[in-house]
Amino acid sequence: MATIYYDDDADLKYLEGKTVAVIGYGSQGHAHALNLRDSGVDVVVGLRPDSKSVAKAEEQGLRVASVEEATKQGDIVMILAPDQYQRTIYSEQIEPNLKPDAALFFAHGFNIRFGYIKPGAGHDVCMVAPKGPGHTVRRQFEQGRGVPDIIAVEQDASGQAWQITLAYAKAIGGTRAGVIKTTFTEETETDLFGEQAVLCGGLSKLIMSGFETLVAAGYQPEIAYFEVCHEMKLIVDLINEGGLSKMRWSISDTAEYGDYVSGPRVITPEVKDNMRAVLDDIQSGAFAERFIADQDSGAAEFKELRAAGESHQIEKVGLDLRKMFAWGSAVDADYQQGHAAR
Repeated sequence: MATIYYDDDADLKYLEGKTVAVIGYGSQGHAHALNLRDSGVDVVVGLRPDSKSVAKAEEQGLRVASVEEATKQGDIVMILAPDQYQRTIYSEQIEPNLKPDAALFFAHGFNIRFGYIKPGAGHDVCMVAPKGPGHTVRRQFEQGRGVPDIIAVEQDASGQAWQITLAYAKAIGGTRAGVIKTTFTEETETDLFGEQAVLCGGLSKLIMSGFETLVAAGYQPEIAYFEVCHEMKLIVDLINEGGLSKMRWSISDTAEYGDYVSGPRVITPEVKDNMRAVLDDIQSGAFAERFIADQDSGAAEFKELRAAGESHQIEKVGLDLRKMFAWGSAVDADYQQGHAAR
């Protein structure tokens, strides 16, 4: 059984007199910084001087400094930059400016698990990983609730790393919902596997394959989109609310029967063999090496794969159909604006 901690298991006194340097002010960065600040913690946000986020953080009442200066001030340094940039930021801007006993915090174990960042022996190395996007972490905190976190300690140099980790999780609201003890290795490997085999890679290919099958059989692309893509949210929401059982309870008997008899024809034992191969690549470091090597060479493979995905027929059909749903237009507009700036 998992070990789960709640508010009563954590004490904010372990953050008293400490400055937390939050490196980055994206989705997670803004939520961590603001929640920590509202919990009475001294926070400084570390950003490039030319970052567009400087003005945003300052407008929200936060102290902002360069990454180097923020690191110098930080008794705890939470690194919330994208995985592929963390090792360079760490080696060039953070490591030379770290206090000798500063704790290093992460929200994902990628760079520690695969050895791209190797902190010195004098530093606590800890993880607090909210299981939700930053805007949800912030909104739930403001409403007096919290998003569950996964927590881990890779290196306990101070002898108080677990207490500090729990205090940090409490300060961002995680212990209100419950935080689960794990390891950097378990978090990293299961997170990558979930993304690749099910949540992103598996799901996107399942949707695209279903769409292609229906269109190839002569059905209208618009109808195919509704049946294999649009309605996915309805199913996932039901699963999120009450597991697979609630989803099956909520759908028609016809759909439930089809689930039982046809699901195994699509997701065959060979699929699990392929999933095992994906997991093997994650555990061996082969995926990490491929990703980082591609990023270091300009991300040519990444950009090619992204372009191919964006040019698929299902994306063109969906763009027009989503305009029919007024409540989704603002969300889609946000994506289109961000995509254009990418």
